[in-house]
Amino acid sequence: MRKPRTGILAAFESAKGFMPLDEGLALYAAAGEAAGLGLPLLEVGTYCGRSTILLAEAAREAGIVAVTVDHHRGSEEQQPGWEYHDPSLVDPDPEVARMDTLPCFRRTLYKAGLEEHVIALVGRSPQIAALWGTPLGLVFIDGGHTDEHACADYQSWTPHLAPGGLLVIHDVFPDPADGGQAPYRIYRRALESGSFTELSATRSLRVLCRLDGSR
Repeated sequence: MRKPRTGILAAFESAKGFMPLDEGLALYAAAGEAAGLGLPLLEVGTYCGRSTILLAEAAREAGIVAVTVDHHRGSEEQQPGWEYHDPSLVDPDPEVARMDTLPCFRRTLYKAGLEEHVIALVGRSPQIAALWGTPLGLVFIDGGHTDEHACADYQSWTPHLAPGGLLVIHDVFPDPADGGQAPYRIYRRALESGSFTELSATRSLRVLCRLDGSR
């Protein structure tokens, strides 16, 4: 499997986030393949930009752009009192005092030297998708992990995926004992639609290919 530049790997491993290296390399490989379509690569769920680094590097190599979508207020499990809460990402202004991952994300991209290869869209995924009009070479779904949010991301963005484009879904756990089931359910939904075939599985990362232009 082809690997990104050493500096990019170092930036990925030092960035805040939850994606392990083997899944990251699988995402990078998928992005490199999808980039051959000459279309933008889109990520739903930016957080602090760990996975964005790899999408941006693949986009840079292909002369295209990576797009990342997030409201930057954190998903359910990142709120105060939950397992993945990081107090350092809370806005220090006492009048706000809410999660704000945008400054950390911008630092991540700057340190990786990839700012010019990424368009960051700040807002709710379905609202942005409703305004989107460009075919995509890759859609990476890694946003909120409730059924409501995972289904909304799937329904909002897969219609924009070009034939031959790749749908990548993170945190797919067939066994409920390993993790939440919402990503697994949209993964099954994609396969059962008849519009996708599975190309690879790396731990919880699934890569599917769109077979046709159906929605």
